[in-house]
Amino acid sequence: MTDSPDQAAQHLATVLHRLAGPDATPRGDQLDAVQAIVQPAARVLVVQATGWGKSAVYWAATSALRAGGAGPTLVISPLLALMRDQVAAAERSGLRAVTINSTNLDDWDPVFQALDADELDVLLVSPERLGNPRFAARLDDLMARVGLVVIDEAHCISDWGFDFRPDYQRLARALLNTPKASVLATTATANQRVTDDVERQLGASTVTFRGTLARTSLRLSVVPGLSAIQRYAWVADALATIEGSGIIYVLTVAEAERLAGFLQHCGYAAPAYTGQLEAPDRVRIEALLRNNEVKAVVATSALGMGYDKPDLGFCLHVGSPSTPVAYYQQVGRAGRAVAHAEAVLLPAATDEQIWEYFATASIPDPDAAARVLGVLARGPAGLLDIESATGLRRGRLEALLKIMAVDGVLAKNGSQWQATGTPYVHDHAKWEALARSRRAEATLMRRYAHGEGCLMAYLQTALDDPNPAPCGKCSVCTGVLPGPGTAPSAQHLATARTFLRGVDQIIEPRKRWPSGASRKGAIAGIGEGRAVAFADDPGWSDEVAALTRSMYSAIPAELLAGAVATLGRWRATWAARPVAVVPAPAHGAEMAANRLLAEHLAAVGKLPLVHCFTWSGGPAPTDSSSGPVVAHLDQAITLDPSAELPRGPVLLCAASMRTGWALTVAAALLHEHGGDTSLPLVLHRRP
Repeated sequence: MTDSPDQAAQHLATVLHRLAGPDATPRGDQLDAVQAIVQPAARVLVVQATGWGKSAVYWAATSALRAGGAGPTLVISPLLALMRDQVAAAERSGLRAVTINSTNLDDWDPVFQALDADELDVLLVSPERLGNPRFAARLDDLMARVGLVVIDEAHCISDWGFDFRPDYQRLARALLNTPKASVLATTATANQRVTDDVERQLGASTVTFRGTLARTSLRLSVVPGLSAIQRYAWVADALATIEGSGIIYVLTVAEAERLAGFLQHCGYAAPAYTGQLEAPDRVRIEALLRNNEVKAVVATSALGMGYDKPDLGFCLHVGSPSTPVAYYQQVGRAGRAVAHAEAVLLPAATDEQIWEYFATASIPDPDAAARVLGVLARGPAGLLDIESATGLRRGRLEALLKIMAVDGVLAKNGSQWQATGTPYVHDHAKWEALARSRRAEATLMRRYAHGEGCLMAYLQTALDDPNPAPCGKCSVCTGVLPGPGTAPSAQHLATARTFLRGVDQIIEPRKRWPSGASRKGAIAGIGEGRAVAFADDPGWSDEVAALTRSMYSAIPAELLAGAVATLGRWRATWAARPVAVVPAPAHGAEMAANRLLAEHLAAVGKLPLVHCFTWSGGPAPTDSSSGPVVAHLDQAITLDPSAELPRGPVLLCAASMRTGWALTVAAALLHEHGGDTSLPLVLHRRP
């Protein structure tokens, strides 16, 4: 190792020149950070704004340590997009870098061989690798060799971080026990509570470098009060005048695909980027944006931390993230190497419903933990078996299993989970404090969206920046809004309304009955369906809201017309025209709405209307896995055995659906009664 300030300075200068050009000079604290890292068994935390040069610090430290005879650097990175950029940046810095992740399994053995031969300077891994037996078997040998461990995006290891990941924390804990290697944690998005938590995890000897989080190149704006269709039209107007290429963030996968489709309809090159894309498609879209071959990428948070495009010209948000920290992290993609970049928030009235789901999804439920342990007391079990036995929904169950594994209560062997014998102790105070913290962060984001003061100073304050100050350039400071202001063009408003109401929402039929249900095997009798609106569909937001407010006692005429239009587009794919219309069974007032819809479609299509279902008992459980839901529906739904169905497919009509199991059970009963295929038509498909 080297502890010479001159040597550290030379390595930093070389890396900066390779990354940013011959005129690049160190920023404040960069050299001090490198010098701190190269000390034996150092613990260093760097909290600096995006674009400050945190990666240059760890590449320079790697270069210095390797020159002094140390082993390679291990970088823990949370996203594939981030790892790809980091490999490229390391190689530009003169380092030999590779990655091990879920997409390059065939490369693992050559990588380990290169490590054994000391031919690599940098290895990047995702936090999930610790759960892979092939990687875990190599971890002890690897940790005996490395000279530096870098925990990038270190807010992910804190319960208090906006993007806490149990897998990330578990891997970080394993690596922090390495006495020989230095450890560097970096982030641009940590308030004081997160900073304190990461320092605690790193150890008492941690040296922290924290700078101002203000971004002078960003012009922040909030455009309030727009309806869903107005937000779409606003974006289409703004892209015609805003300079450069950028990212348009949305909160859900469905919204990303929908907004991207609309912008493409308007003539813009604007692909969607979500966590559901295959790795090659992600790489392709990242490259298109980096090379300015598209105007924008419409993305979820899957395109976020560490994506490196220094000249990104704008970052628009159609809908608000739940915390100022998450928002700051995303807008930090823009304006890193340009003098001016736009960061515009278009808040939506429905944002807080999405915030509430994400705020509670990762907080463990002690009763659910007890149910899981009860199942595993009988022996190891896979995810599907645990889901079926506990009745917990998949997303919340997976989050709970990871948290229990981090606490040492559970262990995973291949696909099987097992109890370790360590009891689960629910830290009520901790989790209640975390829930309060997230509610407080939501309040901060709400105030930001209302423009209560300088926007940059507001973000700095929310992030506990020691020196918040008015920026003098945001929309609150200047009173000037970008793009079309609050009045998008009539042309794009009309285009948005027509486009959004013409997007078909396909309902894929369920294939097999779930474990724990009385029905077994393949599902028969139900075909592909259609929904007029999905989730907070911007084309139908007012009408869906009116339907919900009426408690399903009345259906807006526009939704009824939308159902007829949907049938008109759908009919081209039918093997045969439906021969009858059947109201789907539902609990309470929704049954009346189903009948209203079915009566309207039967009248328009001149088809017989068949009332054949009744519902008894309470509603189906909503926070449960599929098995208990189907078991409940089998008891609740009854088919009138005297009902006469014409031979041929039937439209099965519902005002709303969520899981689709009620429609599936109804279709199965019709099929068992001698009916043909049921084709579901739904007004509103809830997420």
